[in-house]
Amino acid sequence: MLKHLLSAAALLASSLTLSVGYAESLPSLDNTKPWSIRMIESEMTRFPEAWQIDWDEKPQWDYVHGLNLLAITEVYKKTKNPDYLRYVEGYYDMLVNEGGSIKTYVKEKYNIDMVNPGRVLFFLYETTGNVKYKKAADTLRAQLDTHPRRAQGGFWHKKRYPHQMWLDGLYMGAPFYAEYIVKYGDMSELDDVFLQFELIEENLYDEDTGLPRHGWDASKQQKWADSETGLSDNHWSRALGWYAMALVDVLAIVPTDHPKTPWLNARFQSFIDAAVKYQDVSGNWYQVTDKGDLNGNYLEASGTAMITYAIAKGVELKFLPAKYKKYAQKGFSGLVDQMISVKPDSNVITLENVCRVAGLGGSPYRDGSFEYYLSEPIRPNDAKGVGPFIMAAHFLDQ
Repeated sequence: MLKHLLSAAALLASSLTLSVGYAESLPSLDNTKPWSIRMIESEMTRFPEAWQIDWDEKPQWDYVHGLNLLAITEVYKKTKNPDYLRYVEGYYDMLVNEGGSIKTYVKEKYNIDMVNPGRVLFFLYETTGNVKYKKAADTLRAQLDTHPRRAQGGFWHKKRYPHQMWLDGLYMGAPFYAEYIVKYGDMSELDDVFLQFELIEENLYDEDTGLPRHGWDASKQQKWADSETGLSDNHWSRALGWYAMALVDVLAIVPTDHPKTPWLNARFQSFIDAAVKYQDVSGNWYQVTDKGDLNGNYLEASGTAMITYAIAKGVELKFLPAKYKKYAQKGFSGLVDQMISVKPDSNVITLENVCRVAGLGGSPYRDGSFEYYLSEPIRPNDAKGVGPFIMAAHFLDQ
């Protein structure tokens, strides 16, 4: 716990250094606006330039920026606030060159995370007509042609994580891939998008919980992988959140009359049925999903926000029956009641209790144990919680 507190203090100090001058020049934010707008305006106060999101010290192409800016574009579509569009464009114009190349992006790393920011390129191309955004989307789509895969066809999470599929990776790649195909590609390629989900459904599920584990090493060589199944040991709520968002976002993109869409919709509902069994009475989900308050396990904001968003959008778009909305409302209430703090002098809001990062393998080695997931730092306003909070609020009209 001391490690968590010291880390959070250091990160908070960093965020204040970035934003204090800008924040002092602004009037107090309007606390009567919807939560989605309050969080966007708070983020724009903390990070006057979008490249600064997540306390970045220099502009870089990264999935956390894509996640947050995608959320802002969703709200922009409803509000038409030009400040939101300028904020989003500012990031992409800083990194996307006229010919469609992307600064700091390296295709040869074959990191599926780096495909995710491309989702906003579709919106920018359609909104502005600037062809450089389409060319940049082409650049990212080309990565998928040569991205390493499992023998069955599943994308490796990263080149440096061979033979591995993580739940996170479905959100990082599948929605972009599906939308590119629907807008510009060959519709027969959608079978490849569905294949990614089929491999998760066939290989990552735990019968006892009805939920998928965080990762799968098909080679069964990693120390974190079970020697028989190749699965990691635990359910991490943010990984479940990434997967839930991948499911609902792809369902929103693919044609309803595609032969495999009903199957994916059924799997989405089954996933949510299993996930809500572990929703705490507070409305939130625990860091390690199925372990309750065991030995320091804690209620975590990003996983809660992601699952809440997925349910809210699923109900809104009729992928889930209307009765499921109560779970989204309960989740959002839990976030507001337990995870949101408000600065009295400025009405800037903060999302507390976000796990900074978690993964499998790497250096230092992450063994996927229960103790490992509890050891990672907690910090406020981590982008991986803020973006899904905005989207959950947006789809609940909160």
